[in-house]
Amino acid sequence: MYQPPNKNSIFSGFNYLSKGAVLLLTPGMKRFVLIPFVANCVVFILLTVSLISHFSSLQDWFTGLFPSWSWISYLVAFLTGLFIFFVLLIYGYSFTVLTNIIAAPFYGRLAEKLEANICGESVPEESISSMILRTLRREMVKLFYFISRGVLVIIGLFMLSFVPLLNLFVPLIALLWGTWVMTLQYIDYPADNHQMPFSALRQRLKQQRLSSIGFGGVIMLASMIPVINIFIMPIAVAGGTLFWINELRQDAITSRVIDHDRL
Repeated sequence: MYQPPNKNSIFSGFNYLSKGAVLLLTPGMKRFVLIPFVANCVVFILLTVSLISHFSSLQDWFTGLFPSWSWISYLVAFLTGLFIFFVLLIYGYSFTVLTNIIAAPFYGRLAEKLEANICGESVPEESISSMILRTLRREMVKLFYFISRGVLVIIGLFMLSFVPLLNLFVPLIALLWGTWVMTLQYIDYPADNHQMPFSALRQRLKQQRLSSIGFGGVIMLASMIPVINIFIMPIAVAGGTLFWINELRQDAITSRVIDHDRL
């Protein structure tokens, strides 16, 4: 029987993911994992080959932006390290975005089936075509949010990287942004199944700040590691569903009942 971890704990993230991996072995779940897995493999090969083939030239281009003065060699080395970190971050983020757009309908059904198995209740039935349109439309909403906010974050971090002492916090801030993105991405599947607005989900997750950091942080780090990032996505969907059930679902149901009573 599923034993939920403590709510709003930074250690809950790994717990949700480890239990989610076990849930994927439940009979009937493999079909919702197989097709996205194949898509993940194709995107992984394309992005990884592109990264490997261009990595050295990107690094040479970046270091070539600075004069070869010995007294700034330490600064150049530090900024080059930041640049490599951002390249890996973009690699992991691009992989996640592309595969999630392709696999969104399958991940939505996976979250639905897992929730029904655990809670004994299913979300209202809808046609396949309606579900596909809904999930793809939601992915576009998320993509707009991630890109619009992400551009501002990148600009801010780039400017901050030139400020002494404060530039030490650049990797941490970048990691926190990536963590927030991953948390939103994978908890949104069950939230969208219950038709919770994306803006409402963001507000609710801000109240579960520690769990959100722990959950998204593990996914973010895993998505940056080749090969592991192929397997992390369905596990993250299952883990996000457990997060939803344990920390968000009851409030969403209560809110929906209150809204219905007001009508």
